Amino acid sequence: MKTYSDALSALGDPTRRAIFEHLGERPSAVVDLAALVPVSRPAVSQHLKVLKEAGLVRDVQVGTRRIYSLDPDGIVALRDYWTGSGTRPCIRSRRESNNVKRR
Repeated sequence: MKTYSDALSALGDPTRRAIFEHLGERPSAVVDLAALVPVSRPAVSQHLKVLKEAGLVRDVQVGTRRIYSLDPDGIVALRDYWTGSGTRPCIRSRRESNNVKRR
């Protein structure tokens, strides 16, 4: 992942977020993704490029098609960002926050 900002910015677009969420369910080709979102195949390719540059998506050549899937390294880094395992402060759930001793 380039930066947390890149990943968060990439996911700020509703179409990219829909593509990202679908890829969380199963790897897919551009043609399959284009059937799910209200944009053209070239636009889907551009969205995938942004997600890939942000380190959230990877692709593999299978015959004449490229199959896209989530990049596990990018997902771990994003999770670490939100949980505080990385260099950013921890974002706790309300339940976890209530269990923290206050001074």
